[in-house]
Amino acid sequence: MKAASLMIQGTGSDVGKSVIVAGLCRAAKRRGIRVAPFKPQNMSNNAAACPTGGEIGRAQALQAQAAEIDMSVDLNPVLLKPQSDQVSQVVVHGKAISNLDARNYINHRLSLLTPVMESFRKLTETFELVLVEGAGSPAETNLRENDIANMGFARAANVPVCLLADIERGGVIASLVGTKAVLENADSSLVKSFIINKFRGDVSLFDNGRRDIEVRTAWPCRGVVPWLKSARKLPQEDAVVRTQLSESEPESGVRVLKISVPMLSRIANSDDFDPLRLERNAELIFVLPGNSIPQDSDVIIIPGTKSTLADLRFLKMQGWNHDIIAHARAGRAVVGLCGGYQILGRKIRDLHGVEGPPEEADGLGLLEVETDMLTSKTVRSLNGECLVNRQPVIGYEIHMGDTTGKDTHRRYIRTTNGEDGAINVEGNVVGCYVHGLFWSDAFRAAWLNQLQQGTASDLHYRDTVEIALDNLAEDLENALDIDALLKDANFS
Repeated sequence: MKAASLMIQGTGSDVGKSVIVAGLCRAAKRRGIRVAPFKPQNMSNNAAACPTGGEIGRAQALQAQAAEIDMSVDLNPVLLKPQSDQVSQVVVHGKAISNLDARNYINHRLSLLTPVMESFRKLTETFELVLVEGAGSPAETNLRENDIANMGFARAANVPVCLLADIERGGVIASLVGTKAVLENADSSLVKSFIINKFRGDVSLFDNGRRDIEVRTAWPCRGVVPWLKSARKLPQEDAVVRTQLSESEPESGVRVLKISVPMLSRIANSDDFDPLRLERNAELIFVLPGNSIPQDSDVIIIPGTKSTLADLRFLKMQGWNHDIIAHARAGRAVVGLCGGYQILGRKIRDLHGVEGPPEEADGLGLLEVETDMLTSKTVRSLNGECLVNRQPVIGYEIHMGDTTGKDTHRRYIRTTNGEDGAINVEGNVVGCYVHGLFWSDAFRAAWLNQLQQGTASDLHYRDTVEIALDNLAEDLENALDIDALLKDANFS
């Protein structure tokens, strides 16, 4: 029997769709419902490698965890990975197929409705309930033609819609009423209800506002969701909080480690750092453009990037190359992850024009390695061990480069896929292609203690995320009429 389905669309970007879908997935699972998340089209440089191959947005990876199912490319059949302000890599069913600018993608995207519908059909034939996440807003009427992310998909698949609005942004009444005003009648008829998100304070104070929206739109409200503390411990999807990110007080008598991450323009997989954000004895700082990397940093981590050569130029424009080189020459720790690993080397060559026009550039020269960009992409999960601290590592690779050179004779990681990474002669500069490195508790503890003995806490990161998902589900059960939402989805 075909599964019931409900699509959570937003009145704008970043209104909390991903978190709400994750919470609803866990709430449904706790009710004994076989549920799957689905996002027809995602735009993000935060991606996850599926066990069977291919990549999807990290938001759908978290939602799969909430639903307690394996990741698969069918959960997010179209993923756009921005390489510049104008061009994105188009990933379909987990595989990169082309690089397109915005205009060409808009003209091309209707052809992608076929793989989207193919994936959706598979999910509806396997699960009892499919919770669909939209992208951006259906009120963007200039994007309605050939749309596959919001109402275009909802119409094609005949999926009922619940609109989510963020009250913290202000103008929440106008955003919902305005959305109703600009939707085509056939689109508007699919909207069954709305939810108010991120409310602070006494929810009853919004009763009149809720009723006003219901009168003006004829859509019922399924609840007002308060600001959710449980969401703070979930992986960050598309952005990082641009402040000091420690979540708890440090232990008495332990010096806090300062970990600095330069905020690259095309930073990828920023949730690599989420476990460090939760370490009580670590201060995680994302260094914003225009600022120097703090001189008292204990370690600098260069993150992954979707456009290594462009971000190498960006890093040098900020003067961060001087900060990083001085830090390394002082004998302090530098780590490069994926694109950050490539940046640490002597040379990066893109002779095939993988990231743009063919070019090559000098890296920071802190590792005796060179990288050649390849036309094929490596996407795979992995497990193994760190060859320095001998602790287990579980993670994944997503990259298009091959890195070789003298320092690769001192490897950092051994995995089921072979040995990876490089270490300089002095041992204070390391790089590797492994994303999710810090999610492994034993590795992270040993790494922190190597920087300063006694720094590591007893944090169990994956358990923390599981508890946060359960708390999120409970919060939504209290704030929303989930029975009514299931009825909207035609779930019986």
